[in-house]
Amino acid sequence: MIGLSWQPKLPTLSSSTTKNIKNSVEPESSSALWKTNSQLVDVLFVPPNDPIKLNKLLKSQRKDTLGKDWFDMPASTITPELKRDLQLLKLRSAIDPKRHYKRGDSKSKELPKYFQVGTVVESATDFYSGRLTKKERKVTIADELLYDQTFSAYRKRKVREIEEKNRPGGNDKWKIKGKQSWKRAKERRH
Repeated sequence: MIGLSWQPKLPTLSSSTTKNIKNSVEPESSSALWKTNSQLVDVLFVPPNDPIKLNKLLKSQRKDTLGKDWFDMPASTITPELKRDLQLLKLRSAIDPKRHYKRGDSKSKELPKYFQVGTVVESATDFYSGRLTKKERKVTIADELLYDQTFSAYRKRKVREIEEKNRPGGNDKWKIKGKQSWKRAKERRH
């Protein structure tokens, strides 16, 4: 809002308030129509004279959108569920081993500011085996992945492989590496 604007806040007059105004001697104390000067000044809005402050004020009043080319897509509020889904979308290459994606910006930890969420509606031409059943449909992507049997089996297999690779084999876990390893091993024997 640029310029001087003021709107008085007048209460609606009912029959009971009009009777009270007629009966009272001092209309200033009983009626809400009479305001002191300090109360009126609080409602006034005068824009700043400084052009820098005026531009900041105009920017703060403008809606946060992506722009006209993107049909003024607003910035979405990120809830914990949406944050988890966006993180899963960044890590989508690790979810399915047989599907490959472009690199994109998976390395950056920043989540997108402008996005929209929708639901996939299967058409009637899709075969029944290609659709999700009502039990398989979940609210978030994270819930769908947790209840997916093939993904959980793949995840368990991968975790097992990584643990086997990192587990030391034979006597390696007892070996002490370094300059004094032979001396320390001799001390341990005696």
